[in-house]
Amino acid sequence: MTDFNQPTSGLVTPRFGGIATWGRLPHVPLEEAKNVDIGIVGIPWDGGTTNRPGPRHGPRQIRDQSSMVRRMHQVTKVVPYDLAHVADLGDCPVNPANVEDALKRVETYFKKLVAKGIRPLSAGGDHLSSLPVLRAVGEKKPVAMIHFDAHTDLYDSYFGGFKYTHGTPFKRAIEENLIDPKRVIQIGLRGSMYDNSDFDYAEEVGVRIVRIEEAMEKGPKAVMAEARKIVGDSEVYVSFDIDMLDPVYAPGTGTPEIGGFTTFQAQQMLRELRGLNIVGADVVEVSPPFDPSGMTAYAGAVMMFEILCSMAEAVAKRR
Repeated sequence: MTDFNQPTSGLVTPRFGGIATWGRLPHVPLEEAKNVDIGIVGIPWDGGTTNRPGPRHGPRQIRDQSSMVRRMHQVTKVVPYDLAHVADLGDCPVNPANVEDALKRVETYFKKLVAKGIRPLSAGGDHLSSLPVLRAVGEKKPVAMIHFDAHTDLYDSYFGGFKYTHGTPFKRAIEENLIDPKRVIQIGLRGSMYDNSDFDYAEEVGVRIVRIEEAMEKGPKAVMAEARKIVGDSEVYVSFDIDMLDPVYAPGTGTPEIGGFTTFQAQQMLRELRGLNIVGADVVEVSPPFDPSGMTAYAGAVMMFEILCSMAEAVAKRR
């Protein structure tokens, strides 16, 4: 044990009791956060959604379901709370009625967070919410990115030129020099398409695309070995869209695509993040209205824990 924040144990207080925070950690507002290494943040916003809305409710249900996440990783035996000071910072400010204002509010919040030396692990929210986080994390220099998703999110625009949707964040991030496309890998892409423009753009700028067929043929370890080679020793951002999972496992999302990964395959890949310098991460597109059972949110909470373990190790290594 350390002096860092520790989650409330289900052996002491029932998991269904108390105020819902992520992993039953203390809630520490950003303004009061001192010496926090990793901040869990909710982004309750889905203003970039173009089809089925609902991810604005994701952070709350993910927090509720995260009460099932115990403190020790069952395979690696890592206890992230012994390696890093982790806190639930609550939700960042958003504006559900105005996309550009919401983006600015989220960006402003995360720049304050990064200025405090905190590494963000956020729960969305639709995938457009990654853009303002990257504007904070990649402000001084572009970062590498490992992106798990059924979709590239590299489209240029929707609806006759609108540039900010959950299908465009990473094209904007490349244009704004927040991520280095030659150090970006996207894993799990599948489903029918409007056209091939997003894949053409990826090839043009050097993004490594791993379609689901290739990923399944090679297997999790081989795919992640290449991912590790691509990002190298760089500061890396990890973005996990819950729709990378097959909708059998995660039906509560806005744009489900059949033929995806199992939850275990996803865990196998995330465990290969160990040793990387993860400076920020997110799990997005959990939409509770489409899965009242909460299993999609639980999957999201567990994926956050997998990422958190590697983030905590990265913090401890560089302390």
